[in-house]
Amino acid sequence: MISKNIYTIIMAGGIGSRFWPQSRQALPKQFVDILGAGNSLLEMTWNRAKKFSSLEDILILTNKAYEELVADHLEGVLTENILTEPSRNNTAPCIAYAAFKLYKKNPDAVMAILPSDQLILKEDVYYNKLSKAIDFAKENNALLTLGIHPTRPDTGYGYIHFAQDDNEVKKVLSFKEKPNLETAKQYIASGDYLWNAGIFIWKAKDAIDAFEKYAPDVYKLFKSGMEFYNTAQEEEFIKENYPKSPNISIDYAIMEKAENVYTVPADMGWSDLGTWASLWSVKDKDENENVVIAQENILLSNTKNSIISAHKEKLVVVDGLEDFIIVDKQDVLLIYPKTKEQEIKDVMKKLEQRNAHKYL
Repeated sequence: MISKNIYTIIMAGGIGSRFWPQSRQALPKQFVDILGAGNSLLEMTWNRAKKFSSLEDILILTNKAYEELVADHLEGVLTENILTEPSRNNTAPCIAYAAFKLYKKNPDAVMAILPSDQLILKEDVYYNKLSKAIDFAKENNALLTLGIHPTRPDTGYGYIHFAQDDNEVKKVLSFKEKPNLETAKQYIASGDYLWNAGIFIWKAKDAIDAFEKYAPDVYKLFKSGMEFYNTAQEEEFIKENYPKSPNISIDYAIMEKAENVYTVPADMGWSDLGTWASLWSVKDKDENENVVIAQENILLSNTKNSIISAHKEKLVVVDGLEDFIIVDKQDVLLIYPKTKEQEIKDVMKKLEQRNAHKYL
């Protein structure tokens, strides 16, 4: 249900390095139909956002290089609502930019900040939990996040330590960085931890106050542009000043420091689809727990718990592999242990060091 004063911010500027080589700098994963469902991840996020914000109240934050891609992917998106970042400085600066812009437009603005590359299978639960977070944010000086009930001791996610009580909105005790496997197992066993999904809800004013208190350098930079927001001078101000902002995540800048942080636990069929294993976990599998894309041209034997993606026109024969990722693109063949998928982004760093930019 579309509500007054509710603005959706979709963050769509990332590269998706752990999803290489499917996700590339020229076409990151948010623009790819990874699930084979007929829509890119960004389109799916956009369609969900339209359920609680009007078109004029949905902003897309993306890198300048993807401005045309966003416009092509999202039917009905307003050109003036595609906010482009001239540099990649992580999530805190882009959220600060949106907060100041919205606050000048509407001092009562409530922001729902959504990553562009997530899968939500239980959309009714998602809308319900998001609505409860929005209602709480309207009435309280609070910084909220949706927390995901963990299903496994995953070392690729940050964790939220929350207070156990009877309230649907829980007080956050602390944020925990990506743990090692043993620590992740302890978190799961305790029942006191949620995955940090990177979905945030707060009033623009409360976010600005938090930046002023906990990230004053970010606050001062974007406050200096207050007279330019929502004017013809905004783009030039951002182009000149945005690259001066620190490269810092919203978690480091605010969430790990603030005392007014809350979470709404949500079992909504969530996956960040940040890695090949996360895609493997949500896709249908064969009798050997393999996820196969373009399966009519893939022959498997003695292969288990793997994910194989290849061109439909290419025959791929695999024997004797277990827990592997196999991705065959026109210019790249990736064969990698599924248990080491967090290291795939390091492959990109090595390619960059070799100046092999055409593969990135």
